Amino acid sequence: MQKKYIIALDQGTTSSRAIMFDRDQNIIAAAQTEFTQFYPKPGWVEHDPMEIWATQSAVLNDVVARSGVAIEEIDSIGITNQRETTVVWDKKTGRPVYHAIVWQCRRTSGMASKLVADGHKEFIRHKTGLEVDAYFSGTKIQWILDNVPGSRERAQRGELLFGTVDSWLVYNLSNKQVHITDMTNASRTMLYDIHNLRWDPELCALMNVPMNMLPEVRGSSEIYAYANIQGHEIPISGIAGDQQAALFGQTAFYEGEAKNTYGTGCFLLMNTGEKPVTSNNGLLTTIAIGINDHVQYALEGSIFVGGAVIQWLRDELGLIRTSGESEVCAKKVEDNNGVYLVPAFTGLGAPHWDMYARGSISGLTRGSNRNHIIRAALESIAYQSYDVIKAMEKDSGVKIQTLQVDGGASSNDFLMQFQSDILGVDVRRPTVSETTALGAAYLAGLATGFFKDQETIRKMHKYSQTWQSNLDEDRRLRYLKGWHKAVSRAVDWEEHE
Repeated sequence: MQKKYIIALDQGTTSSRAIMFDRDQNIIAAAQTEFTQFYPKPGWVEHDPMEIWATQSAVLNDVVARSGVAIEEIDSIGITNQRETTVVWDKKTGRPVYHAIVWQCRRTSGMASKLVADGHKEFIRHKTGLEVDAYFSGTKIQWILDNVPGSRERAQRGELLFGTVDSWLVYNLSNKQVHITDMTNASRTMLYDIHNLRWDPELCALMNVPMNMLPEVRGSSEIYAYANIQGHEIPISGIAGDQQAALFGQTAFYEGEAKNTYGTGCFLLMNTGEKPVTSNNGLLTTIAIGINDHVQYALEGSIFVGGAVIQWLRDELGLIRTSGESEVCAKKVEDNNGVYLVPAFTGLGAPHWDMYARGSISGLTRGSNRNHIIRAALESIAYQSYDVIKAMEKDSGVKIQTLQVDGGASSNDFLMQFQSDILGVDVRRPTVSETTALGAAYLAGLATGFFKDQETIRKMHKYSQTWQSNLDEDRRLRYLKGWHKAVSRAVDWEEHE
């Protein structure tokens, strides 16, 4: 029977999802289940790996049932996942020795600080492209081995395995036969040399991680294993961490192409081609994708408060009833009337990197009204994105020509037009909003021949809307000057500890 469909497994921080696509990128069926978040101490975040597997397995079977598609018609499975989240399990039984430590968890901040204090920051950054931080997997593995009785000895005897969530899923889908990861996920562990493309013995020694625990690192598009679904063997043939999958799903295949995911925060990734670019502006250097021994790199910048500022207007200030109302209010006024909102509720990320900054509203006059504040909140998302993109351009020497957008807040037409205006480049929103899952599907289909090549995918990729800048240069520079002046009032606000 002809293969007509691909299933993408999108294992996220709060839910497990499965989406079935046809050859023309239409969504045939989708299923989603939330799972438990554990907060055992302030700043600690955990998941139950068995619940992750149970929910992901359930939605996989659910999406097959919902679709009404014959199993024989399914070509392959692609996986995209929450990155950095760390699972350690018993090699024989497949049982986790501890809960998964989630990327958000801050329990290993002291361990990361010690690595910096001991002078290892630049060494780690040079090899991995990452800042030394509790965010990444290395110190999480170390914590589990140091705190779960007997686990370090078991690991040294070769009895335990480590994996990010993609590894955990492939291990279980393959009936505990295959222990692998892909380059994008490996590059987020703080143990992987992104230049020589291998687990690094010195980094593992620094974090006291036995190398026999680590999965084999493979490309992002190849057949890794087979999943038995209703008696049929279906290849698992694509893997990428969620942000890299979204970049690939946006068909940002060439140097200088970038995407911005407008979620609670914003994740900006820019393809920098075949050479890793070291950032001087607090961005991360990471692997964008690895296909057929051909590796591309990316610069990544994170904005702490993106769409969350709209939730704040709704839930804390009561200025709007729904997120969608923000667009209506913003369009009621001609401009921001000199009002700027800097949403530094938890400090400022790249390129400012000020943990002591706090939120502020500047430029208020007697003529300022509710709509100006709402508009200023929306504009703040575009201004922060502008600052990160300019940092990327400085680091890479490449000017972004077009910004591909996805995520919840990308549905706000006012924000997308203002983003185009302030950047002075086209902003494009795809027809299929599920770009992360679509990226996983593309990678899976490329490995099996379901999709001929990347150029074929690029031609298929459709956009629902493109915004072009129609703001004159004088006004654009005036707006930016006001924004940076407002940021200067918000930085260094809290007393240093």
